[in-house]
Order: sequence, then structure tokens, then C-alpha cells
Amino acid sequence: MKTAGRYLVVAAALIALAPLQAQESAWPDTFTARLEALALMQTLNAEILGSRSATQILENWCRDHRLAREPKILAHMVTGVAKIPTAEQRQRLEVSATDEVKYRRVQLRCGAHVLSEADNWYVPGRLTPEMNRLLETTDTPFGKAIESLEPYRRTFAVTLLWAPLPAGWEREPAALPASSGRALAIPAALFEHRAVLYTRSGKPFSEVTEVYQRQILAFPPPLPR
Repeated sequence: MKTAGRYLVVAAALIALAPLQAQESAWPDTFTARLEALALMQTLNAEILGSRSATQILENWCRDHRLAREPKILAHMVTGVAKIPTAEQRQRLEVSATDEVKYRRVQLRCGAHVLSEADNWYVPGRLTPEMNRLLETTDTPFGKAIESLEPYRRTFAVTLLWAPLPAGWEREPAALPASSGRALAIPAALFEHRAVLYTRSGKPFSEVTEVYQRQILAFPPPLPR
């Protein structure tokens, strides 16, 4: 009976995840779907640029688009990766060549979906002991761990990694891709932000590179009216 019970639990979990997984390929390869995908990407891009916390924006996105039953962002730490800060990064963080700078790589997840992959270089000496503990030992996103600093961010680079429509599509109808009749092929990475985070008093304490993933579109496209 115990074995049967375990099978039932596993089966129930797979059934629960099935709708979310199916949504990965729900977008058809049409002009309308490509235009909608571009609009959604630019909406999220603008919201992050105008926010103090990318984590909070992703949590709102997760909730509004029903990507998980519990719209909560968790940081899955990626181990075995180390990136030494460059001289330019140390300059942006206003630290010397000998000051300690730690590195953390995470996947920001909402339920089963990876919404962002982030590289984070931070100055532990500018954080509290509790903040450092959370960052080193838990799945707390960086933005939530340091929120009591009342930080703000300055984005110094934005890169579009996928263009659903070709350049000049609005001027040259011939450049528009033809509908393929298949699901829209969405690459893993959609756009990238590079930013420096500052305390309320204007002291830099972290530099992040965030690559936003295709699973931000892991829901059915809007229905035509």
C-alpha cells in the first residue's frame, strides 16, 4: 500500500506540472504571436528598468501570468562556478584590488520555471552578517536578502538577445516571416541586463548580470478577439 501511495503522489505531481510544461510550446509561429511576444518582452524589460528590485518584478510577473500555484521567486544556487571580478567591476563597486568581493550564480525560479539566470558580484563587508548568511546558505533571492538596505539600481547595459520580428518589419512587409504552421521556436535567452546596486546612501555594493529566459513566456498567448 505504501508503494502504491508513492506512485499516486508522483502521478499527481506529474499531472499538476503537465499544463505548465505544455505551455512552453503554446505559441504558434505567426506574425501576431511574434508581435505579442515582442510586446510582452518589452513590457517586462521596461518594468525591470523602472524598478528597485528585479526579484519583485519577476514575482509580480509570475503571479499575473499564473506560472505557478505559489507565485514566489526562489534562487537556486549554481555551484562549481567562480568568476573573479574584473578591474572595471571593482572600479564600479568602488573597492580596491584587495577588498573582498564574493560571487554568486543563481537561477531565479517561479515554480518549475526558470525566469532568469544571474551572476552577482557583491561586497560582503557592505552587508549585514544576516544578509551574508542568507546569501551563502539559503535560496533567498539577492533582492529579498538585502531589501532592508532600501537599494536602488542603475542599469548600464541592456541587450536584446532575441528579436521575434526582423529589423524594419514595420516598413518592409516583405521582411515579415511567413507563418510556419508550427510552434514558435523561442530561444533560451531573451534579453540581458547589467546593473550596479546601491544602498540608500549611494554606496555601490553589488553588480549583476541578469539573463532573462524564455520561460517568462511559459503561458498561452493572448486569444484573438
